Amino acid sequence: MAEKLTLADIVDLRAYEREREEFRGRVMDEKRVRRVAVGPIVTLVFENRDTVRLQIQEMARAERMLRDEQIQTELDIYNPLIPEQNELSATLFVELTSKDDLVEWLPKLVGIERSVELRIGSGTPDVVACTPEEAHAAQLTRDEMTATVHYVRFRLTPDQVERFGSEPVELAVAHPAYSDRTILSDVTKRSLERDLRGI
Repeated sequence: MAEKLTLADIVDLRAYEREREEFRGRVMDEKRVRRVAVGPIVTLVFENRDTVRLQIQEMARAERMLRDEQIQTELDIYNPLIPEQNELSATLFVELTSKDDLVEWLPKLVGIERSVELRIGSGTPDVVACTPEEAHAAQLTRDEMTATVHYVRFRLTPDQVERFGSEPVELAVAHPAYSDRTILSDVTKRSLERDLRGI
């Protein structure tokens, strides 16, 4: 079972300021490796314990959160994004900036949070479909228009985990209005393999 964050892991504001530059720099470097574009407007950032801790620390810093109850609320919201063994967890971004693009694309992309898949191996690959993270999906899912951010996870079998490390892996979006794919780099695969193995 993945080790979730607790109140003890979230340091107070003064302590965080002392470590922020080093910690934030290290995690941002890690996030660059774990950020994967799939075509021109969809990006996934694969989450782990460090990326989630950074999210909560930065939120606490920006909002000047001083009480344990405030931090615990953030822990309850974001801890589900830490993947379990044999899982990957990601934040899916629909990367649109102009109002016209948002108006055009968000209605077309309803259901995109169920349209992402990992394809493991060449020839006839194993396909691992994503599932939306339930608590967030309840807030973000709309019938007529999608959100620009979704949280998804991929659950792999032990055999798929073994193949993930040794065979080509594609990340793909297979949506009626948007279809694209990208091959994961070796450096990205190595980082994600640590999640899958619970390291």
